[in-house]
Amino acid sequence: MKIPPGLLRYCLVHPHDAWIMARAGWKLRRRGWWASWPFLPTPDTAYWQFRMTTAFGDADAVGSVQDVLAAAKWSLTQ
Repeated sequence: MKIPPGLLRYCLVHPHDAWIMARAGWKLRRRGWWASWPFLPTPDTAYWQFRMTTAFGDADAVGSVQDVLAAAKWSLTQ
């Protein structure tokens, strides 16, 4: 999983949007994330690649900060 360039800076300047992205990211965590290394609540690799392929046509794509924010806002309405 690759992080868009400038995401950290954007989150520091816009803490409300950072909270939205954190809540949406929590919904993507893989099951049993606490039981295996690296003990971080990240999405399953195969699921993340599928999502990037369906969104951008490439499993290794990196969305922009605005793409991440739009997807996070949308996911919290579902």
